[in-house]
Amino acid sequence: MSVKQLCYIGFHVPEKQQLAKNLVQKFGFELFAARVTAWSKQLALRRGAAVFVVNERLKAAREIPLMFSSSPYKDQIILYDADLEYAVSTASNICFEMENIPGISQSLQEQGCQMLIPPTNVADEGGCVTYAVVRSILGNINHTLLDRSQYCGPFLPGFHGVEGSSKDLKGAGEVTHFDHITYACPPGSSQEVLDWYKKCFGFQRFFVHQQDAAEGYSIQGAGMGLRLTAMHCNGSGLTQLDHDCKLVLAESLPQQRKNQVDTFLEQHGGAGIQHVALYTADIIRTAAAMAKSGANFVEPPLTYYNENGRAREIQLVGQDPDLLEHYGILLDSEVAGEGGNISPNPRGKQFLMQIFTKPLFAEDTFFLELIERCGAVGFGERNIRALWQAVQNYMDKQ
Repeated sequence: MSVKQLCYIGFHVPEKQQLAKNLVQKFGFELFAARVTAWSKQLALRRGAAVFVVNERLKAAREIPLMFSSSPYKDQIILYDADLEYAVSTASNICFEMENIPGISQSLQEQGCQMLIPPTNVADEGGCVTYAVVRSILGNINHTLLDRSQYCGPFLPGFHGVEGSSKDLKGAGEVTHFDHITYACPPGSSQEVLDWYKKCFGFQRFFVHQQDAAEGYSIQGAGMGLRLTAMHCNGSGLTQLDHDCKLVLAESLPQQRKNQVDTFLEQHGGAGIQHVALYTADIIRTAAAMAKSGANFVEPPLTYYNENGRAREIQLVGQDPDLLEHYGILLDSEVAGEGGNISPNPRGKQFLMQIFTKPLFAEDTFFLELIERCGAVGFGERNIRALWQAVQNYMDKQ
């Protein structure tokens, strides 16, 4: 049951929520396909290989006659996803491209998984796809299992292509793909989640830091209590770790003050997708263009750029400390990769740069991350601490 690749990440938002508009206007995504019916609106947006699908269940859907309530027709209000009518805006679906969807679905059912939508065929003039939807064991997260090997349309059957629906962010650096997806998890749940993904989809542990241990990588001190555990699934068509599907599990450690994971669990109504990292080949240009277009980023701790040796560290890897401080971008050159190894970099220097947006919804839940890697495949402790503190400072002010 090998995952070929991550196809898209799906949102469920209320009618007329501004997420799709903001992704285009502020973050430079292109609206390239849409499906609009009397009952729902589904918009597909992309930058590079990073694809979001925004699902809006329209008010008219509540007025569907009862005669349709038990028919397949009602199930098609939202295609390629299970509409659970969640109470708040949420990112809840991760679509995996796979083969033999009927066989995989049967195997998952035999393992006790809940199939929200059984294997279903959908076709139009572009060809045919097969999909199913399985519920994960964590929060409201579900997975669409999709085989579109026999389809050549603009996106998926039922969607029509859209042209000219993007905003040109002048000078923006390229966003190429999703780097990782982070889940906010209840305390003590990470191992069970890891085991489920390993059993169901063949995911394996990915060590985020050279001090990562079997139970995860714990960071404590100064009111911070966080455990990160990560896994990845290297798709059959992918050869580089930077392009595989990485899932990061974040949970609070006990006896710490209320933090952003706790806030997410409270305001989201349970576990779910906390943030998605977009990989960019030039984070300075990307962040600058997004900020100019109205994107809001959290501010790093005031002392971050003045810490002993920080400016020198930034200069040693060829970056400008003043420029990074101007845009609030964090840099960490002490980064380990899988198993503590570091990927080779032609320049002989390994580091990564990161920045977080403010939450995209009214609740302090989902946000985006920009990340640029220069030879580094893991995550740096100092960046984790600083990013965590930046988000925490913002939420404390709220």
